[in-house]
Amino acid sequence: MQVTIHAAKTNLSKLIDAALSGEEVVIAKGKKPVAKIVPIAQSTFTIGLLKGKVTGKGPDFFEPMESGDLGLWEGVD
Repeated sequence: MQVTIHAAKTNLSKLIDAALSGEEVVIAKGKKPVAKIVPIAQSTFTIGLLKGKVTGKGPDFFEPMESGDLGLWEGVD
């Protein structure tokens, strides 16, 4: 659907609902399209999603590296 700026100001809530339901909403200045109302993708990330499911011990980044690994890291043979 294409609406004028005046109609967009008057019906903004309805236009947002239309965009959320999948309809393409274009705002035009006169007959020239200038903007589009699109929904923002909602994040589905949940903090703590894997809490209690990850087992084992990961690397300890605060422990000193072995000399061979440290040499590789520093570019020394």
